[in-house]
Amino acid sequence: MDKIVRINLSDLSSKIEPVPAAWVGLGGRALTSAVVASEVPPACHALGANNKLVFAPGLLTGTAAANSGRISAGAKSPLTGGIKESNAGGTAGRMLAKLGIRALIVEGMPPEDKWYSVHLAKDAVTLQEEQELLGQGNYALVQAVQARYGKPVGVISIGPVGEMKMLTANISVADPESHIRSLGRGGLGAVMGAKKIKFISIDDTGTPPVMPKDAAKFKEAARIFAKTLLDHPVSGQGLPTYGTNVLVNILNEAGGLPTRNFTSGQYADHDKISGETMHDTIVARGGQPTHACHPGCQIQCSQVYNDKDGKYLTSGFEYETIWGMGADCCINDLDDIAMADRIMDDIGCDSIETAVMFGVAMEAGVLPFGDGKGVVRMLKDEIGRGTTLGRILGGGAAQVGRVYGITRVPVVKNQGIPAYDPRAVKGIGVTYAMSTMGADHTSGYAVATNILGVGGHVDPLSKVGQVELARNLNIATAAIDSTGMCLFIAFPALDIPECLSSLIDMINACFGINLSGDDVTALGKSVLKTEHAFNVAAGLTKEHDRLPEFFSKEALPPHNVLWDFTPDELDSYWNF
Repeated sequence: MDKIVRINLSDLSSKIEPVPAAWVGLGGRALTSAVVASEVPPACHALGANNKLVFAPGLLTGTAAANSGRISAGAKSPLTGGIKESNAGGTAGRMLAKLGIRALIVEGMPPEDKWYSVHLAKDAVTLQEEQELLGQGNYALVQAVQARYGKPVGVISIGPVGEMKMLTANISVADPESHIRSLGRGGLGAVMGAKKIKFISIDDTGTPPVMPKDAAKFKEAARIFAKTLLDHPVSGQGLPTYGTNVLVNILNEAGGLPTRNFTSGQYADHDKISGETMHDTIVARGGQPTHACHPGCQIQCSQVYNDKDGKYLTSGFEYETIWGMGADCCINDLDDIAMADRIMDDIGCDSIETAVMFGVAMEAGVLPFGDGKGVVRMLKDEIGRGTTLGRILGGGAAQVGRVYGITRVPVVKNQGIPAYDPRAVKGIGVTYAMSTMGADHTSGYAVATNILGVGGHVDPLSKVGQVELARNLNIATAAIDSTGMCLFIAFPALDIPECLSSLIDMINACFGINLSGDDVTALGKSVLKTEHAFNVAAGLTKEHDRLPEFFSKEALPPHNVLWDFTPDELDSYWNF
């Protein structure tokens, strides 16, 4: 990968640049955050002309390494007001890497009220006005784009929610079967909508595979790395069998499954929405309980979920979505949740933020707890169509809380808290508070050590060791997000020494360099420091690194625990 592609909407131009010296050696999150930090004024309006939207494959994306197909997107978030990176599978990252594109930077805003699409191919960048596919959902759009080019192309797109610049808007990425994967959280789809880009298509025809500088060394390291993924019980057995939804019963047993808008840690109907029940339902209906979200994925924690008639309904049916629509909204019908998931993928809204929002909306009386059919209707008829109510709901959990005067609003930096109650899983609570991205479990997945016993064990109900745990995991995750690797490689990386060493060996073999483990740690620290500095300049203070006060006032059943960290304890997170 040896070039930067810039699309400037202000003058409708495109250009290809060499990679600046400061960005050589960066990929994925490290590169998107570096670009945003150096080129975006921190105080700018996130939906204005001065924000930039950056796409970057990871350092190993496009290689033969297992689970290396991720693409990162970054910008200033219109939801949190700070920096944002998100990554996803699909085919786009690998295709960008094959085209030699280190980063695609979209900047400016069109001078006229017109929409555009971008097409990237070998030695060609095309920006053209787009009218035909405006208003289309992601499923129809992907099919239309593939038909337009008459061949499999990578597709990055927004749905109607992104076109309407709602703060829950995702950017979607097509996978090899044209299912929808999401660059989720933070409202990046609204940034793409503000720049009036409906979709980006990528054709890697005529490009060679990404070849490491030392092919033999890379092949041996890749073999060792792949074996560690298979050997670990989480990445090799649990996730391929039950997907991420294996966690419903586990978190319910631990008393950390947020239920009925975070008023309890257990859900009476947990088994009806569990990974085990989902697996059996998928098998009975002829779906796929194990499925890859991108080429080369070895863990294959995705799945294809069919309806009662055996017809495709959704893919990538994740724990966080099922928890949010299920336990948090008290909906016990997997089919209702799957339909909601499909609609959210199609209209392009974040399934975590939207689920947390519905929990708050149900507490406000907008619809009853447990009303799965009502959620489906509101997604289609209100949010998807941009009605007045739909635009309120499409602004996310914090906005709904403000509009309806609700005080139990589970957000940090305006972003909805995901599927682990911080009172009962305190390590993930530190991540929620301190992450540069707002409440984001993927920033430092302390659940692994608090609940699953991966990388040791830190008592989830005690404060002891949690800040250090979250800090170390956030540093490691920032580095992993820069490699193009799936976050789930962290499970074997925490338990099997050969996993991390072989990952470093692959990077060295790929680029002909000699990184050490300390160098990788330093990269993670640098990414976090860069992001934190941007957030501070954008106006986010220490007071934004806090959980809502109800967590420290309302004891969580069944353990009756409170969030009990002091400001000084949380602030010590940045002592590195």
